[in-house]
Amino acid sequence: MKKITLVLLMGIALVACKKNKSTSDCGNKMCTEEFVMTGIKFADKNGAGAEIKDLSVINQRTGEKLYAKSSASISTVKGYYVVLDDANKLQLSEQGDDLKITGTSITTNQTKSAIVKVSGGKCACHISRISGAEQITFD
Repeated sequence: MKKITLVLLMGIALVACKKNKSTSDCGNKMCTEEFVMTGIKFADKNGAGAEIKDLSVINQRTGEKLYAKSSASISTVKGYYVVLDDANKLQLSEQGDDLKITGTSITTNQTKSAIVKVSGGKCACHISRISGAEQITFD
């Protein structure tokens, strides 16, 4: 009975390995279980958080409009908006993509944009912010 159970478990393990063949292209990677998010702060001319409307994140490589996919994208810090999270990593290249982030101030109706470079990809454990503004300030 023990031999049958052992053979059955080995068979299941082999089938599981074959189903995960697509991830084997990435080599042996150890990833953490954290969930990474990246965002941007919109501020008024005094540096205080500014509420915005019409938040837009456009991948400049693909033209695709991106949205943070997690329910954690709602921020409790005024003016800070989560724009992407690990659920978006397959929409990004490993080299990093330029993302045009745009928002319109509710107070002044002024629209401002910034470019932020974020990487991801099939083999990435998490998204990673490479460069770009961390704050957009309205006049």
